[in-house]
Amino acid sequence: MSSPTASAGETCAPVPGRVALLQFPVSESKPSNHETATDYIARASKAGAQLCVLPEIWNGPYATAAFSEYAEELPDIGSTVDNLQDGGTTCPSAKLLMDKAREHGMWIVGGSVPERVVSVEEGKEDDIFNTCLCINPEGTIVGKHRKVHLFDINVPGGITFFESDTLSAGNTLTAFDVGEPLGMVGVGICYDIRFPEYSLLLCQKHKCNVLIFPGAFNLTTGPAHWELLQKGRAVDNQCYVMTAAPARTEDPASGPGGKAGRYPHYSSWGHSMVVSPWGDVVANSDEKEALVIADIEIEKVREMRRGIPTIKQKRTDLYRISDP
Repeated sequence: MSSPTASAGETCAPVPGRVALLQFPVSESKPSNHETATDYIARASKAGAQLCVLPEIWNGPYATAAFSEYAEELPDIGSTVDNLQDGGTTCPSAKLLMDKAREHGMWIVGGSVPERVVSVEEGKEDDIFNTCLCINPEGTIVGKHRKVHLFDINVPGGITFFESDTLSAGNTLTAFDVGEPLGMVGVGICYDIRFPEYSLLLCQKHKCNVLIFPGAFNLTTGPAHWELLQKGRAVDNQCYVMTAAPARTEDPASGPGGKAGRYPHYSSWGHSMVVSPWGDVVANSDEKEALVIADIEIEKVREMRRGIPTIKQKRTDLYRISDP
């Protein structure tokens, strides 16, 4: 179910298995984006979400030229709100998420923001990653995913975009345990969903019941593959798949007398959704801003894996997936 008009309010007790996808508009103003995220997290809490998911690159524009400006020095796994260096001044987006997770007693999968890793080598440029922080209800970071597969594409007549112009690729799997009823949750970012091996390995190694992909597919690949890929990963792994995208916004230069922003405008496909292990769309939105709420029934994962036991039937004598 979708609730685009839910209003912020007092924190409510989380409903076990209830999730919220936060599809909100992103601007060039980081403070404004922080205010929007704060509002949507409060709405998710009011709706009783046990876990909420923010969009990919939610603290600034999705533009290679912008990543460095909006990048933050993000804390590592195990960090708490109380032990952030400099009080969180170098990572205001992370601090906001950690504060809100603790305030609302809610798990937060923090979409992604650009992460700066300061080089210790003289003359070497800092690395910048597309990074998702996963935070427990105490405000502690329990997962940190750096986008593994960089979005480098050139579709004739469609879109050309090279994340590798600015970003470095991560090299780890990311999973964490939410406890009952969701259990193990795996995380990728956007383009990671196109690589079935990544999802298969998450479920094989960490027994994930849910896979989450904050993403910002565009108007070329979105209508063609966004829903298809989610259904494919859900059926492949007999699990729930959840995605959260930014809401689509108008190019400020497109209207009469419009003035272009500082960075190239990126149009998100939107359509955040939850897909069941059977491949059914449980809840979704269109391209507009929305709060998408769904109740996850993990018993459906168990039923699917019992009824069609593909995990046990894999021919590991012929093929196998393993991490290094």
